[in-house]
Amino acid sequence: MQHTLKLAARSAAIALAVGLEAGCATTGELEEVRAIATKAQQEAQAARAAADNTQGADAAAAAAEAQRTADAAQACCTETNDKMDRAWHKGMQK
Repeated sequence: MQHTLKLAARSAAIALAVGLEAGCATTGELEEVRAIATKAQQEAQAARAAADNTQGADAAAAAAEAQRTADAAQACCTETNDKMDRAWHKGMQK
């Protein structure tokens, strides 16, 4: 994501520099450079939003996996406690 943002920012800066270095830039040329910079900024914002959404989905998936692991561990613990209780009660009956 940061690579995309850096690329967009560099593209906008290069477009602006090229437009200004061309000498006496006309109003139309400046508007074109502004349009390019605006488009690059919008693309960077879209890339950031997409990356944020992806990170959120990844975090949710990781949390779900952690919950499944915790549930499995709890089930194992409960089963072990039940076995120990049965063994203790069986020993107390003798």
